[in-house]
Amino acid sequence: MTQARLTVLSGPSGVGKGSLVRVVREQHPQVWLSVSVTTRAPRPGETDGVEYRFVDQAEFDRMAAAGELLEHDAHMGASYGTPRGPVEEQLAAGNPVLLEIDLMGARQVRAAMPDAQLVFLAPPSFDELARRLVGRGTEDPAKVRVRLDRARIEMAAEDEFDVVVVNDDLEAAAARLVALMELSTD
Repeated sequence: MTQARLTVLSGPSGVGKGSLVRVVREQHPQVWLSVSVTTRAPRPGETDGVEYRFVDQAEFDRMAAAGELLEHDAHMGASYGTPRGPVEEQLAAGNPVLLEIDLMGARQVRAAMPDAQLVFLAPPSFDELARRLVGRGTEDPAKVRVRLDRARIEMAAEDEFDVVVVNDDLEAAAARLVALMELSTD
């Protein structure tokens, strides 16, 4: 049996991280997906404890100060973080763990857990990423511009990752991530 390993999936906003994770989890329900904590308000259709654990800033700050977060960052007016305890528990139990986090978080996980596998999910092109972000229709044009500016910076950091997967076809990208995680297909 292969030792359970932490896989970190990162990439710019709008690249399809959430969609990719959904496909992987549908095909491999044994993959444990960490639920991040955030101070941002839920988007329509999001459920506390499913997409995110929604907390206020005071609770987030308490968790960070107590060392309960494997990584944390603030952007777009909200704080985000990965609870450390559940990740360590799942790895100790031998379960494959997947984190879907941003670039700063991936850097923090690399420092805290050097054996983690960092996977960068890249768009086929910057223009395609812009099309996806605008097409999502969840934010006003000013916020989309901020996300695109941030995406340029994040895409320039892809060489910090162990592997780059291009999300030009969701099923193919999911198959590549599954292979990287060394999950059995039976």
